[in-house]
Amino acid sequence: MLNIDDPKLVETTPALFRLGFRPFFLGGAILATVFIPLWLLTWYLPQFSIFSTGFWASVLPLWWHPHEMLFGFALAIVCGFLLTAVQTWTNQPTVKGASLAVIFGCWLTARLLLLLPFEIPIILAAIFDSLFLGLSAAALWRCIYPVKQWRNIGFPIMLMVAMLVNLLSYYALYQRDFVLATQIWQAMIWWVALVITIVGGRVIPFFTAMRIKAAKPDPIVWLDWSIILLMITLFIQALTHVLPKGIEQFILAAAGTLQLVRFARWQGHKTLKERMLWSLHISYLALPLTLLALAWHINNEHAYRTLLHLFAIAGLASLCLSMMSRVSLGHTSRNIYQGPNMTLAFLCLPIAGLLRAVMPLWMQEYSQFWLWSASAFWAVGFGMFVWFYLPILSRPRIDGRPG
Repeated sequence: MLNIDDPKLVETTPALFRLGFRPFFLGGAILATVFIPLWLLTWYLPQFSIFSTGFWASVLPLWWHPHEMLFGFALAIVCGFLLTAVQTWTNQPTVKGASLAVIFGCWLTARLLLLLPFEIPIILAAIFDSLFLGLSAAALWRCIYPVKQWRNIGFPIMLMVAMLVNLLSYYALYQRDFVLATQIWQAMIWWVALVITIVGGRVIPFFTAMRIKAAKPDPIVWLDWSIILLMITLFIQALTHVLPKGIEQFILAAAGTLQLVRFARWQGHKTLKERMLWSLHISYLALPLTLLALAWHINNEHAYRTLLHLFAIAGLASLCLSMMSRVSLGHTSRNIYQGPNMTLAFLCLPIAGLLRAVMPLWMQEYSQFWLWSASAFWAVGFGMFVWFYLPILSRPRIDGRPG
């Protein structure tokens, strides 16, 4: 078997491009820290925005915000994690150096093209975004297929699906079809939820059992596969709306209930003294709670769209922050449980989720205040990550090994 972590090797690659988590975690965190306040400033107080009105020359704000949070932020973290984890899964060398810089450069170029204060052909940003996802999928396939690791073969396929959906989102922008765009955003939320369902179901109970020195609960195969199939159905339903609302409501309720049953088996109540663990559990809990809340509000379109932010912020973004912190320490040879104190950051994201998704439904007259408050908590959470982890991600491993 190939030794991918030989301490005798002299690593000459710049530290930032030694593994996928480094540039994508840092880039995604900076994007998150800046883009949410920028979105609110440009939307509500354009006179104070650093961008002129020409900023929206070809990219409409209602399209830009969800697109960049999903395909800009979330996909950066997902790809950074997968491009790092695939090396551990397969014992095959993953992408690094110039190849990794090219993939990251495609992601960054797409983000910058969408910020230009003058009209550009939208196809340019679409091409670079497609290259980012397509090359990431190819890098995963190159590691997984040769060793016939079918358990993980779905991840490059999922990235290719995300690439096609992203192209569809650019088409919706070109056509100014915001009905289609809305369907795409909702579908991609369930796409990310599916990734979290698969990966979280593996790592959260494993990390928990290892730390609290307890037996890891054996997976219940029918339960795991039922949840995965339900999440796939929600992705397809959001994109196509082929099922009647009554059936969609049943799927949401069933998925939420089964997710709760699965979550309860992971012994999250025993992790309250470990921020690197309770942050994972509280983030995952937002998924079944959102599913059940959406089932309850299936006939209220405004509440439905608002409650999607509960998972998007308190679940998706919060879990990203927790995993980014953990992976960045582990893969730079630091003690995971003795790293920077991110307790405040881990609390900020669930609070931001409640402020953004729940409070506007409860006290709608103060909606703008809740949005600004959520933005502040969000920026503090990801700003802390950038502050503490910039030196960690931009410097070599402390044990001198590659990676």
